[in-house]
Amino acid sequence: MEKFTALTGVAAPLPLVNIDTDMIIPKQFLKTIKRSGLGTALFHEMRTNDDGSKNEEFVLNKPSYENAQILVAGDNFGCGSSREHAPWALLDYGIRCVISTSFADIFYNNCFKNGILPIVVCQEDLDKLMDDASRGANATLTVDLEEQEVRGPDGGSIKFDLDPHRKHCLLNGLDDIGQTFEKTDHIDSYEDKLGLSHPWH
Repeated sequence: MEKFTALTGVAAPLPLVNIDTDMIIPKQFLKTIKRSGLGTALFHEMRTNDDGSKNEEFVLNKPSYENAQILVAGDNFGCGSSREHAPWALLDYGIRCVISTSFADIFYNNCFKNGILPIVVCQEDLDKLMDDASRGANATLTVDLEEQEVRGPDGGSIKFDLDPHRKHCLLNGLDDIGQTFEKTDHIDSYEDKLGLSHPWH
């Protein structure tokens, strides 16, 4: 998993509440178990019109936001079904950080397992970041994980809380398998002991 230390990138405003995982990646795109290639289907129903053409009004289709790496969204982001394809699609598109006032638990956990940083802020701070993100080409934020800080284009900053273990995993690029590898010495030692106690293994 790619490490997350600090990220400076365009932040796209998505001021909608209760964005569920079906909105993030609709069900017809769940036939694959590959993590790549899903970015083109991200927010498919909002990004495309009924005739299949591009919806020019959707934020990620606007030239200023086509390369956004940060998403500033409304409350309860990632609710609905537990599909892990949702963070896969965000990551494949290029989104490395989502900022909201709250997240659905399963989606929140899945983000960390895939190298995406979900940041929870209060409504007042979200309003400020949403305003920052509404500046088009100047909508650049810096997310500093080490300092647990989001810095806006005007130099203002917002602190955020994060579980120390989750922070450690993101800083070091550790998914569940990576965390297991960190304990290789302990695992080997335990297996050696089993071998001595039970020679028939």
